[in-house]
Amino acid sequence: MENSPEMQRFLQQEQQRAMIGETVSKLTSVCWDKCITSTPGSKFSSGESTCLANCAQRFLDMSVIIAKRFEMQ
Repeated sequence: MENSPEMQRFLQQEQQRAMIGETVSKLTSVCWDKCITSTPGSKFSSGESTCLANCAQRFLDMSVIIAKRFEMQ
C-alpha cells in the first residue's frame, strides 16, 4: 500500500475533523451539564446563555493551551 503525500494529508485532515468533533461533543456535554439546570423552553434564560458562552470560551481557551503544550514537547 502506497503512503503518498496526498494520502497522508487526507488522513491528517480526517484526524483533525475527528478531534474537532470530539471537542465539540465534550464541550456541549460539559457546558450543558454545568449551565442548564432545568428543562429548557423555546430559548435559554439570560443566565443560561451567559453561562454557556463563558463555559465554551473557557473550554476552548484551555484546549488551545493544552494543544500548545503538546506542540512544545
